[in-house]
Amino acid sequence: MEPTRADAPTAAGRILTVPNLISFARLAGVPLFLYLFLVAHRDVAAVVVLALGGTTDWVDGYLARRLGQVSRLGELLDPLADRLYILATLLAFTVRGVVPWPFTAALLLRELMVGVTIPALRRYGYGPLPVHYVGKTATFLLLAAFPVLLLAHASAGARPLAGPIGWGLAWWGIVLYWVAGGLYVAQCVVVIRAARRQRRSDRAVPA
Repeated sequence: MEPTRADAPTAAGRILTVPNLISFARLAGVPLFLYLFLVAHRDVAAVVVLALGGTTDWVDGYLARRLGQVSRLGELLDPLADRLYILATLLAFTVRGVVPWPFTAALLLRELMVGVTIPALRRYGYGPLPVHYVGKTATFLLLAAFPVLLLAHASAGARPLAGPIGWGLAWWGIVLYWVAGGLYVAQCVVVIRAARRQRRSDRAVPA
């Protein structure tokens, strides 16, 4: 059942919702994956954790809309979990030679480009802008690519098939990730320019 207008502020401010609990569980999966992959060298278990983290990416958002439990915290947790999964996986993969460092550097540079917009938006009273659907698609492709690449790394038998599939998903993901980053920065520029015009207009109006 969809929340009424009167319920909307309450729903938006809720913390302990089913979608948020799923997002918290996904966040907990990041250090678990790092331990399994870098410390315990349990590659098969690490593949399972990565696959679960990737396949549940859409579940929290779907349940939030389905159950009428959309919240501001959930809107922040979902992309945060995605970014942590991507960054942690890339760094771990680079350490163990699953992916080359230029691939990791390209994604880190994209994150840096988007990250510099946060203080600029805050200066004008804005938080992070909504994620573009291109960015959601790129995130899905990357989260799907990582367990496949790890499977190719861990299993010689699966490598001939998993390797090409994993890299196909990964390269499409990184291209769309940069496209989404460019769209996000362009959107930020539009918002900031509008805020500047509004400030100048407010100053011009006599008290």
